[in-house]
Amino acid sequence: MDALKSLVYGHTLKAWLIALGFTLVCFVVLNVLKKIIGKKAAALARRTANQVDDFLVELIHRTRSFFLLAISLFLGSRLISLPVSVRSVIDKFVIACILIQGAIWGNGLFERWRERLKGRRREQGEDAASLATLKALGFLVRLALWTTVLLILLDNLGVDITALVAGLGVAGIAVALAVQNILGDLFASMSILLDKPFVIGDLITVDELIGRVEHIGLKTTRVRSLGGEQLIFANSDLLKSRIRNIQRMEERRAVFSFGVVYKTPPEKLAVIPAIVREIIESQSFARFERSHFKAFGTFSLDFENVYYVKSPDFKTYLDVQQAINLALCRRFLEEGIEFAYPTQTILFDSSASQSGKETKNEG
Repeated sequence: MDALKSLVYGHTLKAWLIALGFTLVCFVVLNVLKKIIGKKAAALARRTANQVDDFLVELIHRTRSFFLLAISLFLGSRLISLPVSVRSVIDKFVIACILIQGAIWGNGLFERWRERLKGRRREQGEDAASLATLKALGFLVRLALWTTVLLILLDNLGVDITALVAGLGVAGIAVALAVQNILGDLFASMSILLDKPFVIGDLITVDELIGRVEHIGLKTTRVRSLGGEQLIFANSDLLKSRIRNIQRMEERRAVFSFGVVYKTPPEKLAVIPAIVREIIESQSFARFERSHFKAFGTFSLDFENVYYVKSPDFKTYLDVQQAINLALCRRFLEEGIEFAYPTQTILFDSSASQSGKETKNEG
């Protein structure tokens, strides 16, 4: 018993043992809580489709023992009064463990998100290049995360990182200037990947060019044109262009016009919009919008008609338009309405011509 009362660095051996025992108890309790909470969270994650519990399971799974030990040591050290230098060492150790654990958590959450995104990309039929873009994105995020943690750790240990940060900044600027085009395309690729203005298989138009997306890489995107040739766009240039994603069109707006001859009676002209409406509404893939007697043309009375095809497919649109054209030809033939075609009428003044002949005879 006397040995427990002996002083060791200003405290009795009993006080040191109590602090050590409390530290070990905290460490054991934290490990038990980790396992219990981890099992309950995993069971909950299997029963629900919520993503929050999945991320919670990932955080618990990536909680390391050194972090729990650092927390236990911090709590145990508060039971006794320690010298400022010793307490400073313990505090720095605890802060270092918290920073490293935070980086592990951040890396784990990002990896979880990346794996889920990769799974969705595989389901959508994305190629290996798109997955490589995700891998490159993961490398850059991890590099930035661990570099930040390292700098904070060095600063916490008393190292002057001002010169180091300045050196890294200068080196970063030099590298960025040297590979600015590559980096621009890389970040544009990540923007395409995350924002998804188009995916593999989409039919798009870029300015005046049209084609189907075949490949989205780290630097370029390749598009197969309707003519068969392959169009290659730098990712940075592609995002600066005006892109129309035809694949995501829900309906196709169709406008067509025709003209009838000028001798068509007004009564017939009045029924033409109704005929057009009836024909368009008889098509299962068409939705009528309007039909109007629009203008007096050079050689015809012009009608403009608008309808929507309930499918983005171009072939379906052509099939519908063909059916409408054939039906119009049949109905107009039945109604006695004639389509106009380019004509020119030349009028001769017969009296002036006869007068000219008489004058000539008199001479």
